[in-house]
Amino acid sequence: MRSIWNGAISFGLVSIPIKLVNATETHSISFRQIHDKDGGRIRYRKVCELDGEEIPSEEIVKAYEDADGAMIPITDDDLAALPLPTAKTVEIVAFVPADTIDPLQMDQAYYLAANGVPAAKPYTLLREALKRSNRVAIAKYALRGRERLGMLRVVGDDVIAMHGLLWPDEIRAPEGVAPETRVTVRDAELDLADALMDTLGEVDLEELHDDYREALESLIAAKAEGVTPMLPEAAPAGGKVIDLMAALEKSVSAARRARGEEAEEAAGEPVEVTPLRTRKAAPKKAAATPKETGAKKSTAKTAKATAKRTTKTTAKTATRSTAKKATPRGRTTA
Repeated sequence: MRSIWNGAISFGLVSIPIKLVNATETHSISFRQIHDKDGGRIRYRKVCELDGEEIPSEEIVKAYEDADGAMIPITDDDLAALPLPTAKTVEIVAFVPADTIDPLQMDQAYYLAANGVPAAKPYTLLREALKRSNRVAIAKYALRGRERLGMLRVVGDDVIAMHGLLWPDEIRAPEGVAPETRVTVRDAELDLADALMDTLGEVDLEELHDDYREALESLIAAKAEGVTPMLPEAAPAGGKVIDLMAALEKSVSAARRARGEEAEEAAGEPVEVTPLRTRKAAPKKAAATPKETGAKKSTAKTAKATAKRTTKTTAKTATRSTAKKATPRGRTTA
């Protein structure tokens, strides 16, 4: 992977030469703008609004727009003269528990790679110290001309990753976001919501994928070949929820069907919902393994088959007994 920044981690008096590598990438599909009539590309030109002339890049400089609309030119020399001690250094300022970092602050993620053989020893020292302390490092660093805040943590067993963090004053307070109306939620509704969460269970994040991007790729491929694209049917739009309890019950049933747990519903048995207070007191049961699930289904099928055979045998016996009683001695029935 190509590095985007070279510098060092400043860890007290320890300096660790590193390379910064992007840890994420986007797979979103981008589009071009074209002229509808002839398919020509639409391009943007940098034009001065005073004289209407197109301006070359070497004549374009930065400026700050004041509150009254006045432009204050800022040159590259002005920016270079500003103090930026972290221009080539990731300066660790503190070590804190990971749960003290608000996920709202998380930004771009990077991998920190040891730059050269001599850097391997101090890199490993920092990595193992982070692992043993169960803490993360808070650091300052500079990238693309401005100072930033970051968090260093260990990914897997061998790599140190750095997450860019927003500065605390960049997080907006959630004013006016919570519901204004005071609402009371009943225990029965919480129980059903809890049952729905248990039924949905956990998910392997590696199995999740972008359905929209796959459909878009298929659409592009079909149009490139001049074929009419076959698009999947759109899911019906959700209606207005009138009965919250009914909606929760249907959601639990749908989730169970999706997980193959239809036996109870097919038999007409109601969905069991353990009261919330009981759930908290009782230890959580481990999820059944595929073998156990298969054994349960097999046992259920055997029991049903046995019951059917018993019912048929009883019915035949009853029929014969009735026929004997209804036929007088010495006579035969037609």
